[in-house]
Amino acid sequence: MTLCIKNARHLEAQVDILVRDERILTMTPTGQQSPPEGYELFDATGLILMPSAIDAHVHLREPGYEYKEDIASGLTAAAHGGFGAVMCMANTKPVNDTAGITRFMLGRAQQSHPYGPRLYPIAAATMGLNGEELTPLAELKEAGCVAVSNDGRPLVSAEITRRIMEYGADLGLTLIDHCEDPHLAKGWRMHEGMTSGLLGVKGQPACGEAIQAMRDIMLSEYLNIPVHIAHVSAALTVDCIAWAKARGVRVTAETCPHYLILDETAMEGYNTLAKVSPPLRTETDRAALRRAVKEGIIDILVTDHAPHAAHEKEGTLDEAPNGFTGLDLAISLTWGLVRDNVLTEADMQRLWSRRPGEIFSLPYNSFNPGDPADFFLLDPDESWIPAPDTLYSKSSNTPFLGQTLHGRVKHHWLAGHQLF
Repeated sequence: MTLCIKNARHLEAQVDILVRDERILTMTPTGQQSPPEGYELFDATGLILMPSAIDAHVHLREPGYEYKEDIASGLTAAAHGGFGAVMCMANTKPVNDTAGITRFMLGRAQQSHPYGPRLYPIAAATMGLNGEELTPLAELKEAGCVAVSNDGRPLVSAEITRRIMEYGADLGLTLIDHCEDPHLAKGWRMHEGMTSGLLGVKGQPACGEAIQAMRDIMLSEYLNIPVHIAHVSAALTVDCIAWAKARGVRVTAETCPHYLILDETAMEGYNTLAKVSPPLRTETDRAALRRAVKEGIIDILVTDHAPHAAHEKEGTLDEAPNGFTGLDLAISLTWGLVRDNVLTEADMQRLWSRRPGEIFSLPYNSFNPGDPADFFLLDPDESWIPAPDTLYSKSSNTPFLGQTLHGRVKHHWLAGHQLF
Protein backbone atom coordinates (compact mmCIF):
# COMPACT_ATOMS: atom_id res chain seq x y z
CA MET A 1 0.00 0.00 0.00
CA THR A 2 1.35 3.46 -0.90
CA LEU A 3 0.14 6.48 1.05
CA CYS A 4 1.06 10.10 1.62
CA ILE A 5 -0.27 11.96 4.66
CA LYS A 6 0.12 15.69 4.04
CA ASN A 7 -0.03 18.77 6.27
CA ALA A 8 -0.16 16.92 9.61
CA ARG A 9 1.11 18.47 12.83
CA HIS A 10 3.74 16.43 14.63
CA LEU A 11 5.52 17.76 17.73
CA GLU A 12 4.63 21.34 16.77
CA ALA A 13 5.92 20.96 13.19
CA GLN A 14 4.01 20.55 9.92
CA VAL A 15 5.01 17.31 8.26
CA ASP A 16 4.26 14.91 5.41
CA ILE A 17 4.81 11.18 5.70
CA LEU A 18 5.17 8.54 3.01
CA VAL A 19 4.11 4.94 3.68
CA ARG A 20 5.01 1.94 1.56
CA ASP A 21 4.90 -1.81 2.18
CA GLU A 22 3.38 -1.32 5.67
CA ARG A 23 6.38 0.79 6.77
CA ILE A 24 7.28 4.43 7.17
CA LEU A 25 9.29 5.51 4.16
CA THR A 26 9.97 9.13 5.10
CA MET A 27 8.74 11.96 7.32
CA THR A 28 9.69 15.40 6.04
CA PRO A 29 8.63 19.02 6.58
CA THR A 30 5.45 19.79 4.66
CA GLY A 31 6.08 20.69 1.03
CA GLN A 32 9.72 19.66 1.03
CA GLN A 33 9.14 16.86 -1.46
CA SER A 34 6.35 15.77 -3.76
CA PRO A 35 4.93 12.26 -3.37
CA PRO A 36 5.83 9.82 -6.14
CA GLU A 37 3.20 9.11 -8.77
CA GLY A 38 0.58 6.62 -7.69
CA TYR A 39 0.51 7.48 -3.97
CA GLU A 40 -2.85 7.89 -2.28
CA LEU A 41 -3.06 11.37 -0.77
CA PHE A 42 -4.68 12.20 2.57
CA ASP A 43 -4.85 15.83 3.69
CA ALA A 44 -4.41 16.01 7.49
CA THR A 45 -4.66 19.78 7.83
CA GLY A 46 -5.66 20.71 11.38
CA LEU A 47 -4.96 17.22 12.75
CA ILE A 48 -2.16 15.95 14.98
CA LEU A 49 -0.10 12.95 13.88
CA MET A 50 0.75 10.48 16.63
CA PRO A 51 2.11 6.93 16.72
CA SER A 52 -0.43 4.26 17.57
CA ALA A 53 -0.52 3.74 21.33
CA ILE A 54 0.38 0.52 23.15
CA ASP A 55 -1.76 -0.35 26.17
CA ALA A 56 0.14 -2.72 28.44
CA HIS A 57 -2.77 -3.38 30.82
CA VAL A 58 -6.30 -4.24 29.67
CA HIS A 59 -9.02 -6.71 30.62
CA LEU A 60 -10.93 -7.99 27.60
CA ARG A 61 -13.12 -10.44 29.59
CA GLU A 62 -13.20 -13.17 26.93
CA PRO A 63 -13.44 -16.06 27.56
CA GLY A 64 -16.07 -16.21 30.28
CA TYR A 65 -17.40 -12.68 30.78
CA GLU A 66 -18.47 -11.69 27.28
CA TYR A 67 -21.48 -9.81 28.63
CA LYS A 68 -19.01 -7.20 29.94
CA GLU A 69 -16.73 -7.14 26.90
CA ASP A 70 -15.42 -9.53 24.29
CA ILE A 71 -12.24 -9.48 22.25
CA ALA A 72 -14.00 -8.10 19.16
CA SER A 73 -15.65 -5.19 20.99
CA GLY A 74 -12.56 -4.49 23.09
CA LEU A 75 -10.32 -4.27 20.03
CA THR A 76 -12.87 -2.05 18.28
CA ALA A 77 -12.73 0.31 21.26
CA ALA A 78 -8.94 0.12 21.15
CA ALA A 79 -8.84 1.00 17.45
CA HIS A 80 -11.11 4.02 17.87
CA GLY A 81 -9.17 5.02 20.96
CA GLY A 82 -5.87 5.18 19.07
CA PHE A 83 -4.36 1.88 20.24
CA GLY A 84 -2.45 -0.32 17.84
CA ALA A 85 -1.62 -2.98 20.42
CA VAL A 86 -3.08 -4.13 23.73
CA MET A 87 -1.74 -6.52 26.33
CA CYS A 88 -4.62 -8.39 27.97
CA MET A 89 -4.61 -9.70 31.51
CA ALA A 90 -5.27 -13.34 32.39
CA ASN A 91 -8.25 -13.02 34.75
CA THR A 92 -10.70 -14.60 32.32
CA LYS A 93 -12.86 -17.68 32.88
CA PRO A 94 -11.12 -20.03 32.42
CA VAL A 95 -7.96 -18.19 33.42
CA ASN A 96 -5.26 -17.82 30.77
CA ASP A 97 -3.02 -20.37 32.47
CA THR A 98 -2.72 -22.83 29.57
CA ALA A 99 -1.52 -22.51 25.99
CA GLY A 100 -4.97 -23.42 24.67
CA ILE A 101 -6.55 -20.31 26.19
CA THR A 102 -3.78 -18.12 24.79
CA ARG A 103 -4.28 -19.54 21.32
CA PHE A 104 -8.05 -19.10 21.63
CA MET A 105 -7.59 -15.39 22.44
CA LEU A 106 -5.22 -14.84 19.54
CA GLY A 107 -7.56 -16.67 17.19
CA ARG A 108 -10.51 -14.52 18.20
CA ALA A 109 -8.42 -11.37 17.67
CA GLN A 110 -7.25 -12.45 14.22
CA GLN A 111 -10.78 -13.42 13.23
CA SER A 112 -12.35 -10.11 14.26
CA HIS A 113 -9.50 -7.68 13.53
CA PRO A 114 -7.14 -9.13 10.90
CA TYR A 115 -5.35 -5.77 10.48
CA GLY A 116 -5.29 -5.01 14.20
CA PRO A 117 -5.19 -3.72 16.84
CA ARG A 118 -2.78 -6.50 17.76
CA LEU A 119 -3.51 -8.59 20.83
CA TYR A 120 -0.67 -9.66 23.14
CA PRO A 121 -1.88 -11.99 25.92
CA ILE A 122 -0.33 -11.86 29.39
CA ALA A 123 0.19 -15.25 31.02
CA ALA A 124 -1.25 -16.02 34.44
CA ALA A 125 1.54 -16.28 37.00
CA THR A 126 -0.12 -19.08 38.96
CA MET A 127 -2.70 -21.71 38.10
CA GLY A 128 -6.16 -20.25 38.45
CA LEU A 129 -4.49 -17.08 39.81
CA ASN A 130 -4.55 -18.87 43.19
CA GLY A 131 -1.04 -17.78 44.13
CA GLU A 132 0.27 -21.28 44.75
CA GLU A 133 1.23 -23.38 41.71
CA LEU A 134 3.25 -21.78 38.91
CA THR A 135 1.85 -21.95 35.39
CA PRO A 136 3.70 -23.59 32.47
CA LEU A 137 5.25 -20.32 31.33
CA ALA A 138 7.37 -21.91 28.59
CA GLU A 139 4.21 -23.25 26.92
CA LEU A 140 2.41 -19.94 27.40
CA LYS A 141 5.34 -18.02 25.91
CA GLU A 142 5.44 -20.36 22.91
CA ALA A 143 1.69 -19.85 22.43
CA GLY A 144 2.11 -16.08 22.27
CA CYS A 145 2.22 -14.54 25.77
CA VAL A 146 4.50 -11.52 26.18
CA ALA A 147 4.53 -10.99 29.98
CA VAL A 148 3.30 -12.66 33.17
CA SER A 149 1.00 -11.38 35.92
CA ASN A 150 -1.32 -12.45 38.70
CA ASP A 151 -3.14 -9.15 38.27
CA GLY A 152 -6.10 -8.61 40.54
CA ARG A 153 -4.95 -11.38 42.90
CA PRO A 154 -1.92 -10.06 44.82
CA LEU A 155 0.96 -12.48 45.23
CA VAL A 156 1.20 -13.03 48.98
CA SER A 157 4.28 -15.27 49.06
CA ALA A 158 7.67 -13.67 48.44
CA GLU A 159 9.04 -17.11 47.58
CA ILE A 160 6.41 -17.67 44.88
CA THR A 161 7.02 -14.15 43.57
CA ARG A 162 10.74 -14.86 43.34
CA ARG A 163 10.21 -18.09 41.41
CA ILE A 164 7.85 -16.39 38.97
CA MET A 165 10.39 -13.63 38.37
CA GLU A 166 13.19 -16.14 37.79
CA TYR A 167 11.16 -18.46 35.57
CA GLY A 168 9.78 -15.55 33.60
CA ALA A 169 13.19 -13.91 33.16
CA ASP A 170 14.59 -17.10 31.63
CA LEU A 171 11.87 -16.80 28.98
CA GLY A 172 11.93 -13.03 28.54
CA LEU A 173 8.60 -12.59 30.36
CA THR A 174 8.61 -9.68 32.82
CA LEU A 175 6.40 -9.92 35.91
CA ILE A 176 3.72 -7.19 35.97
CA ASP A 177 2.68 -7.10 39.62
CA HIS A 178 -0.53 -5.81 41.18
CA CYS A 179 0.98 -4.52 44.42
CA GLU A 180 -1.40 -4.73 47.35
CA ASP A 181 -1.10 -6.21 50.82
CA PRO A 182 -4.25 -8.37 50.84
CA HIS A 183 -4.33 -8.58 54.63
CA LEU A 184 -4.10 -4.84 55.30
CA ALA A 185 -7.60 -3.30 55.45
CA LYS A 186 -9.16 -6.41 53.95
CA GLY A 187 -12.59 -5.56 52.52
CA TRP A 188 -11.68 -1.96 51.66
CA ARG A 189 -13.88 0.01 49.28
CA MET A 190 -11.81 3.17 48.69
CA HIS A 191 -8.72 5.03 49.88
CA GLU A 192 -8.37 5.38 53.63
CA GLY A 193 -8.43 9.10 54.34
CA MET A 194 -10.60 12.11 54.93
CA THR A 195 -13.31 11.18 52.43
CA SER A 196 -13.60 7.57 53.62
CA GLY A 197 -13.95 8.86 57.18
CA LEU A 198 -16.74 11.26 56.23
CA LEU A 199 -18.55 8.55 54.26
CA GLY A 200 -18.05 5.91 56.93
CA VAL A 201 -16.54 3.52 54.37
CA LYS A 202 -13.64 1.16 55.03
CA GLY A 203 -10.51 2.36 53.25
CA GLN A 204 -7.12 1.06 52.19
CA PRO A 205 -4.05 3.08 53.24
CA ALA A 206 -1.45 3.98 50.62
CA CYS A 207 1.14 1.82 52.37
CA GLY A 208 -0.93 -1.22 51.34
CA GLU A 209 0.40 -0.66 47.80
CA ALA A 210 3.90 0.50 48.72
CA ILE A 211 4.68 -2.47 50.98
CA GLN A 212 4.43 -5.01 48.17
CA ALA A 213 6.04 -2.68 45.63
CA MET A 214 9.05 -2.45 47.93
CA ARG A 215 9.15 -6.24 48.28
CA ASP A 216 9.24 -6.58 44.50
CA ILE A 217 11.94 -3.92 44.23
CA MET A 218 14.14 -5.74 46.76
CA LEU A 219 13.68 -9.05 44.92
CA SER A 220 14.47 -7.34 41.62
CA GLU A 221 17.68 -5.89 43.03
CA TYR A 222 18.74 -9.16 44.68
CA LEU A 223 18.06 -11.25 41.57
CA ASN A 224 19.05 -8.57 39.01
CA ILE A 225 15.79 -9.34 37.23
CA PRO A 226 13.34 -6.72 35.87
CA VAL A 227 9.96 -6.21 37.48
CA HIS A 228 7.11 -3.94 36.44
CA ILE A 229 4.82 -2.30 39.03
CA ALA A 230 1.22 -2.10 37.84
CA HIS A 231 -1.16 0.89 38.11
CA VAL A 232 0.73 2.97 40.71
CA SER A 233 -1.69 5.16 42.68
CA ALA A 234 0.25 6.49 45.68
CA ALA A 235 3.02 9.02 46.32
CA LEU A 236 4.64 6.58 48.75
CA THR A 237 4.99 4.01 45.95
CA VAL A 238 6.50 6.68 43.71
CA ASP A 239 9.11 7.34 46.41
CA CYS A 240 9.96 3.63 46.53
CA ILE A 241 10.37 3.47 42.75
CA ALA A 242 12.47 6.64 42.64
CA TRP A 243 14.75 5.25 45.38
CA ALA A 244 15.09 1.99 43.46
CA LYS A 245 15.89 3.64 40.14
CA ALA A 246 18.55 5.78 41.81
CA ARG A 247 20.17 2.51 42.96
CA GLY A 248 20.02 1.06 39.47
CA VAL A 249 17.29 -1.50 40.20
CA ARG A 250 15.64 -2.83 37.03
CA VAL A 251 12.17 -1.63 37.96
CA THR A 252 9.64 -0.01 35.66
CA ALA A 253 6.16 1.24 36.50
CA GLU A 254 2.84 2.38 35.08
CA THR A 255 -0.08 4.51 36.12
CA CYS A 256 -3.43 5.40 34.52
CA PRO A 257 -4.86 8.73 33.36
CA HIS A 258 -7.57 8.60 36.04
CA TYR A 259 -4.95 8.72 38.82
CA LEU A 260 -3.56 11.91 37.23
CA ILE A 261 -6.97 13.59 36.98
CA LEU A 262 -9.19 12.41 39.87
CA ASP A 263 -8.78 12.04 43.61
CA GLU A 264 -10.69 10.41 46.47
CA THR A 265 -13.38 13.10 46.42
CA ALA A 266 -14.79 11.48 43.26
CA MET A 267 -16.23 8.88 45.66
CA GLU A 268 -18.45 11.44 47.37
CA GLY A 269 -22.08 10.43 47.29
CA TYR A 270 -20.99 6.77 47.32
CA ASN A 271 -20.27 7.02 43.61
CA THR A 272 -19.82 3.44 42.38
CA LEU A 273 -18.53 4.69 39.01
CA ALA A 274 -15.45 6.00 40.86
CA LYS A 275 -14.72 2.68 42.60
CA VAL A 276 -11.47 1.22 41.28
CA SER A 277 -8.51 -0.87 42.41
CA PRO A 278 -6.16 0.56 43.49
CA PRO A 279 -8.42 3.33 44.74
CA LEU A 280 -8.36 6.99 43.81
CA ARG A 281 -6.24 8.64 46.48
CA THR A 282 -5.48 12.18 47.70
CA GLU A 283 -4.64 15.40 45.91
CA THR A 284 -1.08 14.96 47.23
CA ASP A 285 -0.87 11.54 45.58
CA ARG A 286 -2.25 12.92 42.33
CA ALA A 287 0.35 15.71 42.28
CA ALA A 288 3.17 13.26 42.99
CA LEU A 289 2.04 10.98 40.16
CA ARG A 290 1.93 13.90 37.73
CA ARG A 291 5.52 14.77 38.60
CA ALA A 292 6.60 11.12 38.38
CA VAL A 293 5.09 10.70 34.91
CA LYS A 294 6.70 13.90 33.69
CA GLU A 295 10.12 12.98 35.12
CA GLY A 296 10.08 9.35 33.95
CA ILE A 297 9.94 7.76 37.40
CA ILE A 298 6.67 6.31 36.16
CA ASP A 299 7.60 4.91 32.75
CA ILE A 300 4.29 4.44 30.94
CA LEU A 301 0.58 5.09 30.96
CA VAL A 302 -1.98 2.28 30.71
CA THR A 303 -5.77 2.24 30.78
CA ASP A 304 -6.35 -0.75 33.10
CA HIS A 305 -9.48 -1.08 30.93
CA ALA A 306 -11.89 -2.99 33.18
CA PRO A 307 -15.37 -3.09 31.61
CA HIS A 308 -18.43 -4.04 33.64
CA ALA A 309 -22.11 -4.29 32.77
CA ALA A 310 -24.29 -1.33 33.77
CA HIS A 311 -26.30 -3.30 36.30
CA GLU A 312 -23.12 -4.30 38.14
CA LYS A 313 -22.21 -0.69 38.86
CA GLU A 314 -25.77 0.24 39.81
CA GLY A 315 -25.70 -1.68 43.10
CA THR A 316 -24.37 -0.52 46.45
CA LEU A 317 -20.77 0.47 47.02
CA ASP A 318 -20.16 -2.90 48.67
CA GLU A 319 -21.64 -4.80 45.72
CA ALA A 320 -20.22 -2.81 42.80
CA PRO A 321 -17.05 -4.24 41.20
CA ASN A 322 -13.86 -2.23 40.89
CA GLY A 323 -12.78 -0.82 37.57
CA PHE A 324 -13.27 1.67 34.75
CA THR A 325 -13.69 1.30 31.02
CA GLY A 326 -10.76 3.12 29.45
CA LEU A 327 -9.81 2.26 25.86
CA ASP A 328 -12.22 4.79 24.33
CA LEU A 329 -11.18 7.57 26.70
CA ALA A 330 -7.45 7.40 27.45
CA ILE A 331 -6.06 9.42 24.55
CA SER A 332 -8.63 12.17 25.06
CA LEU A 333 -7.92 12.25 28.80
CA THR A 334 -4.18 12.42 28.17
CA TRP A 335 -4.68 15.15 25.59
CA GLY A 336 -6.51 17.07 28.32
CA LEU A 337 -3.32 16.89 30.39
CA VAL A 338 -1.40 18.30 27.43
CA ARG A 339 -3.94 21.13 27.10
CA ASP A 340 -3.45 21.86 30.81
CA ASN A 341 0.37 21.92 30.39
CA VAL A 342 0.86 18.93 32.68
CA LEU A 343 2.41 16.96 29.81
CA THR A 344 3.71 17.74 26.32
CA GLU A 345 2.96 16.01 23.04
CA ALA A 346 6.42 14.43 23.26
CA ASP A 347 5.62 13.13 26.76
CA MET A 348 2.37 11.67 25.46
CA GLN A 349 4.14 9.75 22.70
CA ARG A 350 6.85 8.53 25.08
CA LEU A 351 4.34 7.31 27.66
CA TRP A 352 1.93 5.62 25.27
CA SER A 353 4.22 4.31 22.53
CA ARG A 354 8.01 4.32 22.81
CA ARG A 355 8.48 3.24 26.44
CA PRO A 356 5.88 0.43 26.48
CA GLY A 357 7.40 -0.83 23.25
CA GLU A 358 10.87 -0.79 24.80
CA ILE A 359 9.84 -2.38 28.10
CA PHE A 360 7.88 -5.27 26.57
CA SER A 361 9.88 -5.64 23.33
CA LEU A 362 6.93 -4.78 21.10
CA PRO A 363 7.14 -2.96 17.74
CA TYR A 364 6.43 0.76 17.89
CA ASN A 365 6.54 3.69 15.51
CA SER A 366 9.00 6.56 15.96
CA PHE A 367 8.39 7.77 12.38
CA ASN A 368 11.87 6.71 11.34
CA PRO A 369 12.35 4.99 7.97
CA GLY A 370 11.40 1.33 8.29
CA ASP A 371 9.21 1.77 11.39
CA PRO A 372 5.78 0.10 11.32
CA ALA A 373 3.19 2.40 9.72
CA ASP A 374 1.04 2.49 12.85
CA PHE A 375 -0.34 5.97 13.51
CA PHE A 376 -3.49 7.98 14.10
CA LEU A 377 -4.71 11.50 13.50
CA LEU A 378 -6.15 13.41 16.47
CA ASP A 379 -8.50 16.35 16.19
CA PRO A 380 -7.25 18.48 19.11
CA ASP A 381 -10.30 20.72 19.15
CA GLU A 382 -13.20 18.27 18.88
CA SER A 383 -15.37 18.13 22.00
CA TRP A 384 -17.31 15.00 22.86
CA ILE A 385 -19.17 13.49 25.78
CA PRO A 386 -18.64 9.87 26.89
CA ALA A 387 -21.98 8.06 26.88
CA PRO A 388 -23.16 4.54 26.06
CA ASP A 389 -23.84 5.63 22.47
CA THR A 390 -20.47 7.41 21.99
CA LEU A 391 -18.27 4.58 23.33
CA TYR A 392 -17.26 1.55 21.27
CA SER A 393 -16.73 -0.67 24.31
CA LYS A 394 -19.71 -2.69 25.49
CA SER A 395 -19.38 -0.96 28.85
CA SER A 396 -19.65 2.64 30.00
CA ASN A 397 -18.49 2.28 33.61
CA THR A 398 -16.43 5.43 33.95
CA PRO A 399 -16.54 8.43 36.29
CA PHE A 400 -16.04 10.61 33.20
CA LEU A 401 -19.50 9.65 31.90
CA GLY A 402 -21.37 12.78 30.82
CA GLN A 403 -18.34 15.06 31.06
CA THR A 404 -17.06 17.07 28.10
CA LEU A 405 -13.69 15.87 26.82
CA HIS A 406 -11.48 17.63 24.26
CA GLY A 407 -9.56 15.90 21.51
CA ARG A 408 -10.61 12.72 19.69
CA VAL A 409 -9.02 10.19 17.36
CA LYS A 410 -10.41 10.77 13.84
CA HIS A 411 -8.47 8.33 11.64
CA HIS A 412 -6.23 5.33 12.39
CA TRP A 413 -3.82 3.30 10.27
CA LEU A 414 -2.12 0.03 11.24
CA ALA A 415 0.62 -1.41 9.01
CA GLY A 416 -0.49 1.19 6.49
CA HIS A 417 -4.10 -0.06 6.42
CA GLN A 418 -6.72 2.55 7.31
CA LEU A 419 -9.07 1.22 9.98
CA PHE A 420 -11.40 4.24 9.81
